[in-house]
Formats: sequence, structure tokens, C-alpha cells
Amino acid sequence: MGFGEAKQENMAKENDKEFLEYIVKELVDNPKDVKVDRKVDEMGVLLSLKVNPEDMGQIIGREGSTAKAIRNLVRIVGLKNHARVNLKIEEPEGGRAPRPERKEVSSDEIENISL
Repeated sequence: MGFGEAKQENMAKENDKEFLEYIVKELVDNPKDVKVDRKVDEMGVLLSLKVNPEDMGQIIGREGSTAKAIRNLVRIVGLKNHARVNLKIEEPEGGRAPRPERKEVSSDEIENISL
């Protein structure tokens, strides 16, 4: 492998990481908190994604649909570069971020709603 081929292969290796960072930063409210780690082993490439706990819902999506779509796109980028790429979405420390409090509404209040 010549110098040019090695340089081109090295650039291709980072494409998946840059692509994932770009997508995720466009989806979340806290793009500065997006961190992507890239590890290569005999199984392929593992991209580990960390986001602000408040942004987890935006990354996972309803019934995991957004996470599935991101995984599919990252795999396609990997296929173009002849690599098997997997995405691991890291759980925030301490589990999920607390949901905003929902105000309880009594049945009397519902009956007195005027339209």
C-alpha cells in the first residue's frame, strides 16, 4: 500500500464518525454535548454516542424509529468504506433524565371546561 492509498483509507475511516456527529448535532438541542468515540476491532467499527440526557428522546425517537434510522445510515456509510459499522447509544449516567412534571387535572376541572 502506497502513501496515497494509506492517506485515503485513513480519511475514509473518519467519514462515519464525522457523518454521525453531523446528523446528531442537527437533531439535538445541546449540540456541544455530543461526543462520538470510534473503536476498531476484529468485529468492525463501533461508534459510541453520548448526548445530553435531555436530548435522549430526540435521538431515540418514538418507538426507537430515529435510532434505527441513524443506525441504518451509519451502516450504509460503513458499507461504502468496506467496513462493518455499529452504533452504541450510551445511557446517560443515573439513567434517564426526569420528565417534566405533569399537572394532575381533576374531573371537576374537566367538566367545567368551556369551549
